[in-house]
Amino acid sequence: MERDVVVVGGGVAGLVAARDLAATGRDVLLLESSPELGGKLRGREVAGQVVDVGAEAMIARRPEGLALADDLGIDLVHPTPATSGVFSRGEVRTLPRSLMGVPFDLEQLAASRVLSREGLARVAEESDAAFDDDVSVGDLVAARLGDEVVDRLVEPLLGGVYAGHARRISAAAAVPQLLAMARRGSLLEQAAAIPAASGPVFATLPGGMGRLPALLVGTGGFETRTSATVRALRRTPTGWALTVGPTTAAETVEAGVVVLATPAAPTARLLAEVAPEAASVLAGVEAASVAVVTLAFRASDVPEALFDRSGVLVPPVERRTIKATTFSFGKWAWVRELDPDLVFLRTSLGRHREESVLQADDEALVRVSLADLAAIAGLHASPVDTHVQRWGGALPQYAVGHIARVARVRAAVEAHPGLAVCGASYDGVGIPAVIGSARRAVASVTRAE
Repeated sequence: MERDVVVVGGGVAGLVAARDLAATGRDVLLLESSPELGGKLRGREVAGQVVDVGAEAMIARRPEGLALADDLGIDLVHPTPATSGVFSRGEVRTLPRSLMGVPFDLEQLAASRVLSREGLARVAEESDAAFDDDVSVGDLVAARLGDEVVDRLVEPLLGGVYAGHARRISAAAAVPQLLAMARRGSLLEQAAAIPAASGPVFATLPGGMGRLPALLVGTGGFETRTSATVRALRRTPTGWALTVGPTTAAETVEAGVVVLATPAAPTARLLAEVAPEAASVLAGVEAASVAVVTLAFRASDVPEALFDRSGVLVPPVERRTIKATTFSFGKWAWVRELDPDLVFLRTSLGRHREESVLQADDEALVRVSLADLAAIAGLHASPVDTHVQRWGGALPQYAVGHIARVARVRAAVEAHPGLAVCGASYDGVGIPAVIGSARRAVASVTRAE
C-alpha cells in the first residue's frame, strides 16, 4: 500500500496534522495503535450521561484552539463564575490570583490564609537571586519567595498541569514568562503590574472536549485505522516504509511523508535506526501516569457550599492521595444541565515517579477519592455511579533543559526530508500547544517539498 502521507498517532496532534495535510489535497492515512482515536480526549457514560474522563478544557488565551474551533464552526463555552480553592493547612481556602504561585496582590494572598505568617513574611522579603540559565520552576520561586509558597501554591498548580514536581520542571519550558521576569528584576513588582484578565482563562466544547476527535475526523478528509500499531520505520529511495500490525500479520505501508504524532517513548523506538540522536534524546523524556475518577451524586446529597466552587487543588504537603478535585457541576453549566437531579465531579490521582498510588484497583481509587472528598470538602454521600479512567504515561515531564533537547530532536529529524514529529512531548502539554506543534510539523514537511 502506498500513500502520500502517513500520520502515526491519533491524538489531537495527529488528527490536526492529518486534517491540515489532507486540506492540501494529499492522500492521508492516520494509524492509531489503540482501538480508539482522540488520545487524552475521551467521553464516557456515567449515570446515563456522557462526560469528559480525559482533558476537560483548553486555555482560551492562546490562539490555536480558538482558531480551530472557529474553523470547525463551534461556539465554545467557558466556566461559570465559581471560584477555585486550595486545601492548605487543613482547610479549603480561595486560591489567590498568581502567576504560577507569584502573587498579583500580597494583601489577597494574606487574606487567603494559604500561607502561614512566616511563609507570608518570606514572600514579602523577596530575594534578588539571579538566573542566567534554565532552572526548575520550584527552585526559581523558592529562591525568590521561599519554600512555603512552592509547597502550597506552585506544587498544586503544576501538579494539575504536568502531574509533576515543581523542583523538576523546567521554568523555560513550562513558565517562560516567569523566568523572563526573574531576569528583569522583582517578581512581586512585575506581577502586581500585570493587568487583570479581560476574558475567560479556559474554554471547552458544548458537551465536552471529548467531542473534538470525532469532529476532526468528520471534517478532515483523511482515512483512519485503529488498532494499527506501527512497529518499524525505514527510509526508501522514494520516501518511507512503515511496518504495521502484529508480527504474525505485518504489512508494509509506504509514504512520501511521515508525521510521528506519538509519545516520546514510541517515537524513540521508531526513530532508533532512522535518526538515532533524536531517538536517544526522546528515550530520556520521562512521563507521569495519572487516573481520573468521575463520580455522580444525587444533587440533594451535595453540600450547598460546594456549588460555589469549581474545584480544589491539593498540595502534596497535605498528604492526601488525590491531587485535585474538579466540581464539574459547579465549573461547567453544560454539565449541571445534563440532569437536574445529579451532579458530577472528578478527582485526579498520580504524580511523576509516584505510580505506586495507581497500582490499586479501580474500587480502591474510588474509596480513597471518597475519603479525601469527605475530609477536604465535607462530602460524605455515596455516589450513584463511578468511572475510573487510567492514563498510563500520559503526561511528558519537561525537565530542566527541555527546550534545548527539543531543538536537538528537531534538528536531527529535519535532516530527513518528509519526516516530522509533533505532540505533547515538545512544545507544551495543553491542547492549544499541541495543535501548534502539529501545525509546525505540517509546515516542516510541506516546506521541505
